[in-house]
Amino acid sequence: MGNMNLQTYQFGEMTLTWLRGADKYTDAGTLFGPVPKAIWSRFFPATEDGLLADLTDPILISYQGKHYLIDTSLGTEKLDEKQRRNLGILSENRVVESLKSLGLTVDDIDTVLMTHMHNDHAGGLTSLRDGQIVSTFPNAKIYIQEIEWDEVRHPNKRTRGTYLRENWEAVQDQVITFGEFLEVVPGIEMHHTGGHSNGHSIILLKQGDKTMIHLSDLLISHAHRNPLWVAAVDDYPMDAIAAKEKWIKEAYENSYQFFFYHDQFYAVLEFDKTGQQVVACLERNRPPRVDWTAKQDKRLQISEESRL
Repeated sequence: MGNMNLQTYQFGEMTLTWLRGADKYTDAGTLFGPVPKAIWSRFFPATEDGLLADLTDPILISYQGKHYLIDTSLGTEKLDEKQRRNLGILSENRVVESLKSLGLTVDDIDTVLMTHMHNDHAGGLTSLRDGQIVSTFPNAKIYIQEIEWDEVRHPNKRTRGTYLRENWEAVQDQVITFGEFLEVVPGIEMHHTGGHSNGHSIILLKQGDKTMIHLSDLLISHAHRNPLWVAAVDDYPMDAIAAKEKWIKEAYENSYQFFFYHDQFYAVLEFDKTGQQVVACLERNRPPRVDWTAKQDKRLQISEESRL
């Protein structure tokens, strides 16, 4: 595994590996939106300046001899100084090195599953090589929900800063769109939810009678499980609330395991039917950039028995 200490999780025949994307600081007001600091700060820690540590770690699924990648982090080498400052970049996108430490290259990625095309998820689709912007994963099929594909190519005033031409133009020949639902292969599904963006989609993994659910930016962190806790970056907040109500309820009732892209504390979490108790938990194996303090008196309680 090289020296990167990448985190893995075995789910039936699927091996999930969290690759190393760029880490960044994001303003808490951006990620907790209408929730007052007096409330959210009891669940999640921030810096003195009110910044949250925000990972962008793509998830590699190795399954039946194929390699599927969920999202791609930021294309840090394409960012200028102003963009880096505004995005709060703390480290570079290291997906290529992560793959190398697994004995893989970018050519080995068969499929990229794009939950949505915001810059912190789609920036790594393309790379700067010899002054040219080229596809990072030249052999991959890239699945994008059809509304999202339309909107990333025709951004509005609000989305122009995150739907960047340099993230999609070089890969347009690889893109395959879908409508409300896509079975990528048996066991890997994409479902259109809208909310965070108009074409935002989530991913379900199925093995036997077990399901893992990746709510992407409908669930930016484990602390966002309350359906009303929507981020300021949700373009359609009422749709986000409706989608969260539906899918989080389904997940609790059917013992789905949640897995995360942005959360610095948890890779996988499963709750009891009430959503109050953690029954299974895989903590991130890398130290958090902003650790818990005594102020987080509402943080999740993790029992030794629940640790995966």
